[in-house]
Amino acid sequence: MLLEAEVIAVGSELLLGQIVDTNSAVIARYLARIGLNLFYKTIVGDNLSRLTATLRQALGRSDVIITTGGIGPTADDITRAAVAAATDRELVFSGELMGQIEAYFAARGLRLSPSNRRQAHIPAGAIPVENPVGTAPAFIVEHHAKTVITLPGVPREMEYLLVNRVIPYLRKRLGVQGEIRLRVLKTVGLGESRIGELLADFMEKGANPTVGTLAHLGQVDVRIAAKADDAASAERLIAPVETEIRARLGDAVFGADDATLETEIAARLKAVQGRVAIVEVGGAGVASGRLAASAPGVFAGGIVLADSSEAERLGLDARTAEGSAERTRALAAAAAKWAGAAMGAASWLEPVPGTSPPTVRAIVAVSANGAHGQAREYRFGGDLPSMRIRTATLLLDLIRRTLPAEPR
Repeated sequence: MLLEAEVIAVGSELLLGQIVDTNSAVIARYLARIGLNLFYKTIVGDNLSRLTATLRQALGRSDVIITTGGIGPTADDITRAAVAAATDRELVFSGELMGQIEAYFAARGLRLSPSNRRQAHIPAGAIPVENPVGTAPAFIVEHHAKTVITLPGVPREMEYLLVNRVIPYLRKRLGVQGEIRLRVLKTVGLGESRIGELLADFMEKGANPTVGTLAHLGQVDVRIAAKADDAASAERLIAPVETEIRARLGDAVFGADDATLETEIAARLKAVQGRVAIVEVGGAGVASGRLAASAPGVFAGGIVLADSSEAERLGLDARTAEGSAERTRALAAAAAKWAGAAMGAASWLEPVPGTSPPTVRAIVAVSANGAHGQAREYRFGGDLPSMRIRTATLLLDLIRRTLPAEPR
């Protein structure tokens, strides 16, 4: 039987853009791991009638509904009341939950507010879920063949209860046995459309594993998702597909899952006991910032210049054409010399005059062991902050490709 799940994130602050809904993404990942299909995600503000209507709609189409947020102590925390209304129940006071809330405050030497008593009310017949890491107890309502699970909005509390209470409950309640496993291959250098062409046969609907793409600025991720009876079987389904995709995409693939260009560069530089320094012209230090944050042991330092004319301060010949590939290679060599590093890298970015829509020209270059290395030129459109991110990604990728691959 195909079981369907739905997530409802509650809070007007989510609709106003004051905070980002990360809880739904976390819930989605954990549901995927147990093979429970998530078909809908909804955000609703702190409005009792709208949330009640959303819950009733969810009960009409999904087997499992998980809410997050709206179970705090204030008047705008209306999830408890909405779940009660949607399932035709009364809110009742739970002395057991009240005792847990009081114990939580007492253990921390905190004063219990009268408003916290609101958190001990749950729909009649609901299963209380103690929250040992916060003040908002959760609860589960089994409504006919449907299940409504209500979790806190605080991410740390929500994930703790999800992992330690909700997932075990769902496995037992629904008899969920399947597992979904993901492998995400990270690529730079090929556009999403080209990758789609190369992997068209893998992206056919109904396949297991499924293959899809997700484009970022300068980077495309390839997602491989397999569903099987257990994790090991799902991994076995993924393995041959991953091998073939890597073969087709070649060195455009720089890593998988949590890998970043920065961590890959760090691993390769550590293998050769090397360091890299960067000069960025018009790039606002984006590439340097990424390496400084993720590869401090191998990042020798960065220089940020407003424009290429300032490069003479690094000892470049003023006659070298400004903004040229030759000048960018020279900047890379100058960066290495300045920092006493074996490798230097440079990027040069400027708007192209008279283009509509606006276009930028970017050159990235690498110099290794004192030699003027390769340079690559690109043109693309968009706003300047986004193009700085793209340029930084292309520069980091060129560094990665210049270094010998770490033995696997």
